[in-house]
Parts: sequence; C-alpha cells; structure tokens
Amino acid sequence: MRIFPALASLLLVTLCFGHAAAAADRWFVSSDGVRLHYSENGPSAAHTIVLVPGWTMPAWIFQAQIDAFSRHYRVIAFDPRSQGASAIAPGGHEPVRRGQDISELIQQASPGQPVLLAGWSLGVLDTLAYIHASGDARIAGLVLIDNSVGEDPPPPAPKHPMHAGKNLPRAVMMRNFVRGMFKHTQPASYLDHLTETCLRTPEHAAEALLAYPVPRTYWKEAVYSTAKPVLYVVTPRLSGQADNLRAHHPAAESVVMQGVGHALFVDEPQKFDLIMDSFIRRRVWP
Repeated sequence: MRIFPALASLLLVTLCFGHAAAAADRWFVSSDGVRLHYSENGPSAAHTIVLVPGWTMPAWIFQAQIDAFSRHYRVIAFDPRSQGASAIAPGGHEPVRRGQDISELIQQASPGQPVLLAGWSLGVLDTLAYIHASGDARIAGLVLIDNSVGEDPPPPAPKHPMHAGKNLPRAVMMRNFVRGMFKHTQPASYLDHLTETCLRTPEHAAEALLAYPVPRTYWKEAVYSTAKPVLYVVTPRLSGQADNLRAHHPAAESVVMQGVGHALFVDEPQKFDLIMDSFIRRRVWP
C-alpha cells in the first residue's frame, strides 16, 4: 500500500493538530458478573473506534492512537477481563466468553451505531471470536494487528518465552516478553510500568489465554465470514498470511510494516496511524 506524500502530510496535520476531548473512565458488569473497564475519548457524537489489546496488556498501550484518533472519532479503549483496570475474573479466559465481553461492550458503549473494531495480538483472536459468534451487524470494519488469522502459512513460534518455569521466574519472563515487543528503544519507566501492569493478570488466567481450545480454522472462518472492510497490519513474520488474506478476501487489504516490533503501533505510531486513518477514510467512513 502506498501513501502519497501530499496525503501523508495532510493526514499528519489532521491527526496532530486537532483537539481531543477529555477521557472518561467507564465500567460495566458482564453477563457473568465481572466488572470491566474501558475509557471513552473524543466527541460523543462521532463515529466510534473500539481498541482491544493483547495478552495481559492494558488498554493504555494504545495511548498514541487514543490521542490521535480521538480528535475526530470517539475512541473506546477496552481492558479485557483480568487485564488493565478490569476486575480479575474467576474464569472466562477463553475465546467464546472474551468475544461475548466485546459484544456486551459494544452494546454498552455504542448501542445505536456500528463501530470500527481494532484488535492487536490476542485482541485479534478475541475480535474474531466475537465475529464468529455474533456476526458483523454491529461493526463498520475490522483492523487486525499482528496476529495470525488462521491463514497459511502457520505463524512462527514466539521469540521470547511466554511461560514461566523452574529457571524462569514469572516476573523475569514478563519483563523479557514486554521488552521483546519493541524494536525501537522505549523509556525504562514505561517498560517497567507496562511489565507491572501485565503481571497483574494472574498466572492461571495468563496460561489459559495462551491455550485457546479451538483450531486455526476457527479464526479463518471468522475473518472470511465478514463482508465488512478488513485492514490487516503485520510485521514481516506474518507477511505470507497478509498476502493470502489480501488475495482471497474481497474486502481485505494488508500492510506489512518493516523495522518494527510486535507492538508496531508503539514503535512507529505516526506511520501506523496514517495507515489506519487512510483505511478509515477510504473504506469505513469515507
């Protein structure tokens, strides 16, 4: 995908010099009794973007996107169960329940209008679990960020361990995992705070989230079931899936970002925001 220089300059001005509305913290109780948190940002009457973070991650990892897009859109940043500021849940750390949480979030936060649903990492799977169970009637489009969508070829194994062990204390594992998500240098205080927040997710919940009991075809069926526009933004490790999705899904487009880590929207927020903004303006809410 090519972004022409004049368009890029215009979009940067649009994203950087608007005025964002103040953020507000919101909570709702899921149908199985878990208190879930989200932040509401931007104009209340604007089109709504919903952001879903990855494994053990808090919603505030999307802060650059919250700041940029809330100047023109209403941005809902969600803390899934047992993550961020949401309550630690006794169970439900599996795709059907997590997809139901997204369904209930959309009903709570945007009952009358379709939303653009954007998931990163494990949030991709939770988003596709929502689509698998609930369909696409309440979405205007999907942004799927750097996780497998069940296409070929299968994804490579993670570079950093995601399980603690006898010789790998959980705090050390999480510290290494968090630092391994970035190729660009991030402040030590930011990395420490992010690691501490991720460790808030109990080990039993974190382990369950890594063991979703469904085949790869579950995700592929979900993404191909929608006719709504799909943007798939990935790092080079998923370039094969990006090529196949773009070739076989009539409503999908894909972008492979080079020189960034798994948290690509943190490593290069302006580049990522331009890609997403262009997709929104061309395909979702032109």
